Amino acid sequence: MSNITLAAAEEIIDAAHERAQELGKAVSVAVVDAGGFPVAIRRPDGARPLTPDIARAKAYTAAVMQRPGRMLKKWQESQPVFFAQLSQLPGAAMPILATEGSMTIKKDGEIIGGLGIAGGTADEDQAIADDVLKSLGYELEFDAWGVSGEPAGKEA
Repeated sequence: MSNITLAAAEEIIDAAHERAQELGKAVSVAVVDAGGFPVAIRRPDGARPLTPDIARAKAYTAAVMQRPGRMLKKWQESQPVFFAQLSQLPGAAMPILATEGSMTIKKDGEIIGGLGIAGGTADEDQAIADDVLKSLGYELEFDAWGVSGEPAGKEA
């Protein structure tokens, strides 16, 4: 398993802050590795105090669930008790947040980390994450779970 480097994390954070400034927003940005461990977190002047923790939880979710947060929303809505319990597991380092601004970082088909943006509206956080990852050459497409591959129990 490969992980995102500190240099790549800082590049993402710089680009996210630049994009946020264009929108007139002060957002915190967190990048974690594929296991959900922090690589870099930055809160600029003017960003609200809780935004670094929210950004880290968003990044953690995208990395350990291996899908962007917005892809998890319907699952969370259909099974809220299960989702609430995920954050209580002994190995869970952060809450699982199924929301916008939570993007899995994928390069050459491999998940290498997670990105969390917090401080704008949900749509603004997501737009910043999408724009930055796309501009830096990361992949934004993810198959829905249960769609690719052979169904369980099916003979080949």
